[in-house]
Amino acid sequence: MNKQSQLAAIHNSGKPYIIYKSQKGFNLYTNFSKKIILNNKNIKSFLEKKNKGKKRSTDLFIGFFGYELLNNLINIKVPRQKNVNFPKGIFYKPEKIINLSNNLKYKSEKIFKNNNFRININKKSYTKIFNKFKKKIKSGETYQIKICTKYKTKSKINPLDFFSRLSKTNLAPEAFMIKDKNYSIISCSPENLITKKGLSISTKPIAGTVKKTKSLNKIKALKYFKKNIKETKEHNMIVDMERNDLSRICKIGSVKLYKQKIVEEYKDLFHYVSLIKGRLKKKN
Repeated sequence: MNKQSQLAAIHNSGKPYIIYKSQKGFNLYTNFSKKIILNNKNIKSFLEKKNKGKKRSTDLFIGFFGYELLNNLINIKVPRQKNVNFPKGIFYKPEKIINLSNNLKYKSEKIFKNNNFRININKKSYTKIFNKFKKKIKSGETYQIKICTKYKTKSKINPLDFFSRLSKTNLAPEAFMIKDKNYSIISCSPENLITKKGLSISTKPIAGTVKKTKSLNKIKALKYFKKNIKETKEHNMIVDMERNDLSRICKIGSVKLYKQKIVEEYKDLFHYVSLIKGRLKKKN
């Protein structure tokens, strides 16, 4: 049985699995021996747990943290959100890893049933929130606020079929899919927040986006970003913020800009990107 057939067999079996983008393709994690649902009570003990000498490629946990959990760790309180009855973080311990190519081949025989999306905020409400936050920034109370909107629908889709088609049309560095019994999570993000290998740590802030056109190439996109005051100031702010964050946990003088204000090309967009690296203090 080839690897693509193994993927289809695992998916059709109903067994939980995770697909995560790697440098050469995708890694498929499955045969989970542990599933840890995180909350405010157990997250510290989970993070402090030491792996005694990693010997196998499967000596790891893979999963996700919700913002609420991470904010609570640094004593930032967020307004109570509407309860969606979904865990704030889940990690899995795989016992099997299968390396896959970038070309995921899976097609569902069932027809998709799609419904229209509903958005949780209208233009009038958005404008009111925007004007309120603009005053907070002008007064110096904060320097950046992200106004988020939620799109919601009920549809019957096959998550692996959807993820396979998505990865073909827009292959992203942080693409992943978590498939469990009662839910699936799919991501197609170009932004790598943190990469840690030993004591080396890096972050790749993206601030600046322009839509691709027939007349716009990478060189022209770079010129556009450099001349655009809004994009430049936003990028500088994000880079300074992330340099400051790394400096709190890294050795003095080790945090440096390795790539500054370059353009990365994706299927439909150009992004304005920098790369920051540092060397962790040993206690981290």
